Amino acid sequence: MAEEETTREGARTKSPEEVRPRGQASLAQMIIIGAIASALGIALGLIINWFPTPASTQAKKIDTLYDVLIIVSVPVFVLVTVVVLFSVWKFRQRPGEELADGPPIHGNTRLEVIWTAIPAIVLVALCTYAYVTLTDIEEAKAGEQRITVIGQQFAWTFEYPQGAGKQPLRSNQLYLKENQPVQFIVKSRDVIHDFWVPAFRMKIDAVPGITTSYRITPNRRGNYDVVCAELCGLGHALMRQTAHVVTPSAYDAWVKKLTAPPAASPGGGAPDGKTLFTQGNGQSTACGACHTLADAGTSASTGPDLDTGLKGKDAAFIKQSIIDPDAVVTQGYNKGIMPNNFGQTLSAAEQDALVSYLQKATGG
Repeated sequence: MAEEETTREGARTKSPEEVRPRGQASLAQMIIIGAIASALGIALGLIINWFPTPASTQAKKIDTLYDVLIIVSVPVFVLVTVVVLFSVWKFRQRPGEELADGPPIHGNTRLEVIWTAIPAIVLVALCTYAYVTLTDIEEAKAGEQRITVIGQQFAWTFEYPQGAGKQPLRSNQLYLKENQPVQFIVKSRDVIHDFWVPAFRMKIDAVPGITTSYRITPNRRGNYDVVCAELCGLGHALMRQTAHVVTPSAYDAWVKKLTAPPAASPGGGAPDGKTLFTQGNGQSTACGACHTLADAGTSASTGPDLDTGLKGKDAAFIKQSIIDPDAVVTQGYNKGIMPNNFGQTLSAAEQDALVSYLQKATGG
């Protein structure tokens, strides 16, 4: 009986240090758990295909930088998480320890120097690598083409230089030559947008009153999404177009087709409605940047399909749809997506030419 009491008394009088795991054993367990979790996290981070197919020379360098960040950051995250969770599990307060005090400990100067120096070295190394990468991908290339990108709710317009003394070629289509370095000069006519082609990995804000730019060299033929990466209004999610990376001969053929003189308009120098639809007038966004129209060869979906939406409509309805777009809204679309300033940016003659063209193209 006395032996049992002693055993019980001994259990009651054990100090917290006696029931806690030993420091070296706990450290070994954390290292093993952390190493396994880090390896799994790095492997998962590298296996997951985070980005679309790369289509520029810059993309490979950016993807490599991302992989390096994954390799470095995953162990740091795992280390902190393992220590916190392991401490919560092993060193949590147990019943009867509410008033107990922990063991007296003193600071470890060597440990503090190590855990300050190592993160500082890692950060400096990563910042240096990122700076070198950024400098490299922004370096100007010989013979690069300059294309002006103009953002306006809710479409992109592109201007291609045509040589000295010639007006730039304007289009709502982005065509690029394969392996031709390009510098994008990015502007905005209204609010902040963000010009982004995910396959190129590069993006930059289009800010009213400020000109921004970046460089890429497309190296894979194909069609790639052009999106706005900055919330810019009700039609933000629909501000999408396509970047076409083609052979030099295909690019030249496209330019030749686009620069072909329009069919003669009645009245001599009257504005050409099809040109206004596909290229705009320098102040307004081209209609084809947002609408599908078979006759004009456009396929955008920001706004309604005009082949069906305007079929059989009279001139009065079409004109109202241009200058007062919220008067009648097509089912499935919201008010405020189409700009309501075409009455100011298009002259009376241009409005009439555009109405006439749309009525003819849709069989009205």
